[in-house]
Amino acid sequence: MYLAKFPRVQLAALPTALQPALRFSKALGGKVNIWIKRDDNSGLALGGNKARKLEFLLAEALLQGCDTVITTGGPQSNHCRMTAAAAAKLGMQCHLVFNSREFDLRQGNLLLDELLGAQLHWRNPAEVDDIAQEMSKLAAELQAQGRKPYVIPVGGSNPVGALGYVNAVRELLQQADALNLQFSAFVHASGSGGTQAGLLAGVLLHHLPTEVIGVSVSRPRPVLEPTVTELTDLVLSLLNCSLDPTEHVQVLDQFVGEGYGIPTPESEEALQLLARTEGLIIDPVYTAKAVAGLIHAVRTGRWPEGSNVLFWHTGGSPALFADQIFWGGNSI
Repeated sequence: MYLAKFPRVQLAALPTALQPALRFSKALGGKVNIWIKRDDNSGLALGGNKARKLEFLLAEALLQGCDTVITTGGPQSNHCRMTAAAAAKLGMQCHLVFNSREFDLRQGNLLLDELLGAQLHWRNPAEVDDIAQEMSKLAAELQAQGRKPYVIPVGGSNPVGALGYVNAVRELLQQADALNLQFSAFVHASGSGGTQAGLLAGVLLHHLPTEVIGVSVSRPRPVLEPTVTELTDLVLSLLNCSLDPTEHVQVLDQFVGEGYGIPTPESEEALQLLARTEGLIIDPVYTAKAVAGLIHAVRTGRWPEGSNVLFWHTGGSPALFADQIFWGGNSI
């Protein structure tokens, strides 16, 4: 009921599946029961977590009479790919502002961006300090041309976008109740913080005894943790809830490695192990690092024997087919 007042447009195929990972659990010793929430199969342009956020963000855009969407990310951004798809589905123009020098080779998400009809704008980070300001400049240019742009922050990570994962917790609870399951933890990849903020807000609203553990894919914990805390607080305020999320925010940052998009031995092991035990594909940029964090937590006995732990698969498989930079030039 707390989400009923917010506009929403259907973009995702929901509910996504909740599946046991029996062979993966066994490969990790069999003491913890690992389940997977398949948001990689959310049904919009090869799927991913951003479909849930965009249902609320683009509903707000349409309510405001907007006909154009502007957002940002890296060249292999899942958020950019899914924003382009959502815009195409809704008949809106899409502009993607990449915080990167231009790539001539179109692979992975970048190839799909162009296929989906998005207009690409490149901003060399050596020359541009503030990508949000660049989006504002582009919005002003488009307004002068008679367009009505709606600007979405990186990752769709604002309070409105995070509502998608508040709703996702409700969806998960319905599935878990039908199976008489209670989860000790939700583990997921955390980048811009919106998914984690929505999940944590949902857990707090439902008074669940569940950890929400964001495995950072790019930023150190002292940077990401305050971001998630602030965003969770804003989501709860939007829902007229006075709960304090501060003591509940958990970020693991030891699996980032050399940086965003650069694989680690742990992430490569995670990618292979999940593929070869469950036939499940994760990606080298986001989910492989999150699964590496999950594997480490299980192996070091973070949860008691018999615990149910959920890995929230946020998608990203197109990055597997991007430039070899993601593999450091090596084959897996």
